Amino acid sequence: MKIVTVIGARPQFIKAALVSKAIRKKHEEIIVHTGQHFDINMSDIFFSQLKIPRPKYNLNIKSLPRAVMIRRMVQKLLPVMKREKPDLVIVYGDTNSTLGGALAAKKLSILVAHVEAGMRSYDKSMPEENNRVETDKITSLFLCSTKIACSNLKKEGFKKNIHNAGDVMLELLGHSINIAKKKSKILAKLRLKKKSYLLATIHRASNTDSKKNLTSIISAFLESKETIVFPIHPRTKKAMQKYNLMNKLKSSNVKCIAPLPYFDVLMLEKNARKIVTDSGGMQKESFVLKVPCITLRNSTEWVETVSDGWNILVGADKNKILNAITNFNPRKKQHLHYGNGHTSKKIARVISSFLLSLQSQ
Repeated sequence: MKIVTVIGARPQFIKAALVSKAIRKKHEEIIVHTGQHFDINMSDIFFSQLKIPRPKYNLNIKSLPRAVMIRRMVQKLLPVMKREKPDLVIVYGDTNSTLGGALAAKKLSILVAHVEAGMRSYDKSMPEENNRVETDKITSLFLCSTKIACSNLKKEGFKKNIHNAGDVMLELLGHSINIAKKKSKILAKLRLKKKSYLLATIHRASNTDSKKNLTSIISAFLESKETIVFPIHPRTKKAMQKYNLMNKLKSSNVKCIAPLPYFDVLMLEKNARKIVTDSGGMQKESFVLKVPCITLRNSTEWVETVSDGWNILVGADKNKILNAITNFNPRKKQHLHYGNGHTSKKIARVISSFLLSLQSQ
C-alpha cells in the first residue's frame, strides 16, 4: 500500500531515518519535505548522513509565522496528496510540518499515523503543545513513545489504535553513536577535551521571541565562565542580531558556531559535562547518554527524564540556570522508558497490521 510521510525539521529527519527503511520493505513510501528547516546543516546533510531516501517533493516553505506557515503547508500538500492518493499519511512529533501534514490529510479524508502521539507538556503557551494536541485530534493510528503518552491519550478519550512503540530517535542514537566516534572530528576541530565544556542549544519561540528571556539566558552563559559550545539555530541568530546580543559573545567563554551535522552533534552531546537546551530531542539524548540536562523551559513533555533526576527545568531564569550549571550533578538510577531499541520495526509492524485491517473492512 502507499504511504506519504511528511517531514520538515531536523528531529523528524532523524526519526524518519529508520522508520522509512522499515516500512519500505512492505509498502511504497513517498517522502514530502515541507522545507521548514532549509539550512544545509539542518536539512540536506541529514539525508546523506542518515541515508534517508530523498524526498520526492520539497515544498520549500521557509521562515514564516506559525499560522501562515501551516496554512501554506496545507495548500501545497493538498495537490501532492491528491496526485499520490496514499492509503496513510505519517507525521512525526510536534512541529508546524506535523500539523500541516495532518490537516491536509484530513481535508482529503486520508487516515493519519502520528509518531510520538500523546506527548504532553500541558503548557498551552508552547506552539509545539498545540501542534501535538491538534494533530492527535486528527490521528487514527497513535504510535506513542512511552506508557505515559498512551495514558495521556486515554485520559483525553481516545480508545483505540494506541500503541506504545518506544522512541525511534533513541533507537537511531544507539545505532549511530559508534559511527559518530569514528567519523566525527568535532572535538579536535573545536580544540575541546572530553567533559571540559557545556553544550547549549536554543530554538524555542518562547525563548527566541522574547528579548527578556533570550537576554537572561545569554547573560547566564556569559556569567558562568564555563566553556560553552553554542551551535546557533537560524531563528536564534536572527533574534540575537535583532536584540544586539551577538556582539556580547565575541571573545567570550561562549563558542558560537553554525548548526552541525548529526554525528558531530552526537559527539558533542556524549562528551559534554552538561547540556543546556530547550530541545525536546536533546533532553532524551542526554538522558540516554547519561549527561546531566538543564532545560530552558518551565515544562517538558519528556517527564521521565525529570522524574528520574537527570533533567532539571529552569526556564529562562538566569539565577536558576547558573545554579544548575554549578550544582546540578545527578547520579540517580535510570529506568527503561523509551523502548527496547527496535522501535522502527514495531512501528512498521503496527502500520502493516493497521492497513491490513482497513483492507478487510
